[in-house]
Amino acid sequence: MSEAQLPLAFGHVPSLAAEDFLVAPCNAEAHAWVGAPQRWPGPASILCGPAGSGKTHLAHLFARDGGGILVPAAQVTEDSSRPLLESVPVLVVEDCDRASLDEVALFHLINQSRELGRFLLLTARSAPAHWAVRLPDLRSRLLAMPVASILAPDDALLAALLVKLFDDRQLRIGEDVVHFLVGRMERSFAAAASLVDRLDRAAWAGRRAVTVPLARRILEGEDHGSGTEGP
Repeated sequence: MSEAQLPLAFGHVPSLAAEDFLVAPCNAEAHAWVGAPQRWPGPASILCGPAGSGKTHLAHLFARDGGGILVPAAQVTEDSSRPLLESVPVLVVEDCDRASLDEVALFHLINQSRELGRFLLLTARSAPAHWAVRLPDLRSRLLAMPVASILAPDDALLAALLVKLFDDRQLRIGEDVVHFLVGRMERSFAAAASLVDRLDRAAWAGRRAVTVPLARRILEGEDHGSGTEGP
């Protein structure tokens, strides 16, 4: 990797291409599971993992490969569940553990996926045992469904993830910066996304490159976009 360049003033769009999903030991099982729904024991499965772990990326690939669509869990109602399944061969319902769920509608959706022969993927940050579901029949259905989990990242994936997140923002950073960050940052997907955002903003505000001195200041909470890096 070469020296950094200054970020652009406009926003960034994360790549959701298949080749840009970073397969690693912590997500390989989930990646393989979502990629082969014909091997599922039933038509419905759950994909769970922490924020920023790539659930949405995998969900988009699942929907794209199957000619389906993604909908937020909050938009699934008793009136919409069957028409949604009838309109596409696969359906993704996102954020099932964080939305205001219509539990009866989700229960019917799961049953209808089997009746109509449609693949259904539910995404969430946690396993269904931790969801605030009150409807006994729905809870029973959810607990019986197979779950593919994305686990915490290792050093190699964190490094690759940082490079991808910076690349999504049209920033190129040096290997020294990546090594420095991986050795000192909180070890989570969400922390990586937050850290890249803070570095991007600081670099733009100060019209400077993303370097180890800047990374040190950001990690220590001392940078305020002054435009000077110090030693």
